[in-house]
Amino acid sequence: MMTVNEVSKLTGVSVRALQYYDTIGLLKPSGYTEAGYRLYDDTALERLQQILLFKELEFPLKEIKGIIDAPDFNRKKALQQQIELLTMKKEHLENLIDFARGLKLLGVRKVDFKVFDTKKIDEYSKRAKEQWGKTPEYKEYERKMQNMSDEDELAMVDEFMQIFAEFGQMMALEPSDEEVQVQVKKLQDYITEHFYTCTKEILNGLGKMYSAGGEFTENIDKAGGSGTAEFTAKAIEVYCN
Repeated sequence: MMTVNEVSKLTGVSVRALQYYDTIGLLKPSGYTEAGYRLYDDTALERLQQILLFKELEFPLKEIKGIIDAPDFNRKKALQQQIELLTMKKEHLENLIDFARGLKLLGVRKVDFKVFDTKKIDEYSKRAKEQWGKTPEYKEYERKMQNMSDEDELAMVDEFMQIFAEFGQMMALEPSDEEVQVQVKKLQDYITEHFYTCTKEILNGLGKMYSAGGEFTENIDKAGGSGTAEFTAKAIEVYCN
């Protein structure tokens, strides 16, 4: 058993924060000393690790409590997501360090802000939050996927990417062209049928994510050719407005 002061020194979490976690039911002490001071065992420390992991994903404390207390909480899955996110952040920091060293040695030769781009990290965090946050859309997605085999899932993904391949073949047209707008409706209907109910509001958000860079943009451009993600996003914007 460790005292609250010992836990604070070990973890870097302030005593005041640990007291607050107790107050809101996020991290209860394992026991108390005769003088009434909080004590924490290994189980409590493991829970504290999970709390800190989700804080790295920028979850509010109230949401973290709901996630960790959920009957279907998967500690392994949460840890894997944290590893992936930290790896992305590490690569981002290394790029920033290299960029800063280059400026120091060579001076500013051109205006370049690509190194400050965090779209991939933001995208991953958003997807993790949707998953652990259990939004109605994600719950609907889980229901539709639970009885699907790996082969069926792969086939569905192929069909989904084929829609973007078709967008790629339309890039000579204007995003507002009737044929392109019909294709947007096809995309919306496919998402609703296979993933979750895709309202215009959700579709508009997806369009922005498609063109924001990162994994989505890369996959869409791979399916339809360079510029497909941006073209699709513009077509979606016209459709939704």
